[in-house]
Amino acid sequence: MGWPSLSGYPLAAVWMLGTVVSLLLMGLAGRELSAEVEPHHIVFYRSALCLGLLLPFVLRAGRGAVRTRHVARHILRNTIHFAATWCWLVGLALLPLAEVFALEFSSPIWTAVLATVFLGERLTRSRILAIALGFTGILVLLRPGAAIIDPTSIIVLGAALGYAISYVVTTHLVGSDSALTVVWWMSLVQFPLGGIWSIGNFVIPSPSLWPWLAVVGCAGVTSHYCLSQALTHADATVVTPIDFLRLPLGALIAWAAYSESIDPFLALGGALILAGNWVNLRRG
Repeated sequence: MGWPSLSGYPLAAVWMLGTVVSLLLMGLAGRELSAEVEPHHIVFYRSALCLGLLLPFVLRAGRGAVRTRHVARHILRNTIHFAATWCWLVGLALLPLAEVFALEFSSPIWTAVLATVFLGERLTRSRILAIALGFTGILVLLRPGAAIIDPTSIIVLGAALGYAISYVVTTHLVGSDSALTVVWWMSLVQFPLGGIWSIGNFVIPSPSLWPWLAVVGCAGVTSHYCLSQALTHADATVVTPIDFLRLPLGALIAWAAYSESIDPFLALGGALILAGNWVNLRRG
């Protein structure tokens, strides 16, 4: 008996699950590598491995497949994305995994704000509700006044904001550039950024961590590829909610691998942030 043929929404769901698995693996690998490797080194290794994995496809397709008329925009996007990834990796090293994923999910809320301010999108009642729920969730997580705010939490919020800016810039790129072009330029720009930062303090991780380097490189490619494939078979409002699985699955992995528990504030804050994302998606 052969495998059942999938199409449309079921196929999009399968691709989106691939995205979820890739991002969870990248988070787990980032946590493991942080024991020896600085965040900028991890981005450097990830970019190098991504370039190596993508190079055969680029050579086969020809240089024209990754040629772009928006070099400056790619450089801007990926410089911001590099900084956001650095902040995210700092959070992975110092905060509970579930809290990092919860704060990261504020990125669509920041995107909604940026799209309203810079892209001229209308500020509807549903969008106001989505933003209010998202920022309420952030306040519950940070608990200002009730506890000392961990500076690392602010750094992860910076990562979410950086990812949101990167997404807004990407909306101007995908109309003319393919997914391969976007991922190729991401690695091409971030590789020298990580390399320059690593001059003078370059670290080669111990052999026991090399498999995690491979996970980071592979997940860097598969997360973008699976997401782009999912969006070719269904709208974002259909496939994006599947990404919400990352929060409970990430909490489960953190509990199993690192004995990290979930406190009520984390659960409530994460739920409010996800609710804001859901309202924003329903509006879309």
